[in-house]
Amino acid sequence: MRLGAHLSIAQGLPQAVLMAKRIGANTFQYFTRNPRGGRARQIGETEIKEWLEERARNDIYPVVAHLPYTVNLAAPPGKLRDFAASVLQEDLERVKLIGGEYIVTHPGRHKGDAAEALTRLAAIIQENVLEGQEHGPMLLLETMAGQTGELGSLDELRQVLDLLDWPPQVGICLDSAHLFAAGWNLKSSAGCDDLVAALEDKFGLERIKVFHLNDSLAPLGSNRDRHACIGEGELGEEGISAIINHPFLGSLPMILETTVEKYEDYGKEIARVLSLCRQRAEEI
Repeated sequence: MRLGAHLSIAQGLPQAVLMAKRIGANTFQYFTRNPRGGRARQIGETEIKEWLEERARNDIYPVVAHLPYTVNLAAPPGKLRDFAASVLQEDLERVKLIGGEYIVTHPGRHKGDAAEALTRLAAIIQENVLEGQEHGPMLLLETMAGQTGELGSLDELRQVLDLLDWPPQVGICLDSAHLFAAGWNLKSSAGCDDLVAALEDKFGLERIKVFHLNDSLAPLGSNRDRHACIGEGELGEEGISAIINHPFLGSLPMILETTVEKYEDYGKEIARVLSLCRQRAEEI
């Protein structure tokens, strides 16, 4: 099982490997730059060399980057779109340099013009991902909770891929808290089956690459994006168990983004997830 958490690379990528091992993780996610701003720390050749060695030695795979929340890939022409295009292009190259497999992004926001926003989103991906980025990391569009003005439903992500003519460089990242808040009841194996059937129909399962494993503080269908620690939200241990023990969903690399106070607490979260795996195995 590929199971990890969102970690900081502020002290360097090699240190992030050590952090991952301390919490029992064999994969992790990190922000490409300040999540609330635009600054990015520089990663030099010496750090990259040490990182690649430590990563291989400790079997860290896959490596998932996440664009900052300030990026709006669906913004209309202007400063916000220029900023989004610049960050997307720069960070794709930065992730490529360290050998990262995936870069996750929220699809974007709009002010009531969803159809136009989807067209703008497809255009910025076409210009900055598909043109000249053939061998870089795969861009993953994240499923969202459905808050007002927020893109990210399964149907909307399908429309973006249709507009792009289904390029191999673009895939999907699932988020359990977002999906639950969007109305997908993942508290049972049957509910997980329903989601997977929809994913297969709309995208093909081979395009689903990463799973953000979060409990939800918000109730089913609330369209509110509020994460909770594993087993302590509306999904509860029942829902988390259904997800991680599902034959398809449980096979995806899983990244925790739960509401821990410090990164070491992710070790407890990971242990809890693994315990739920063992419990199901013992029941069978």
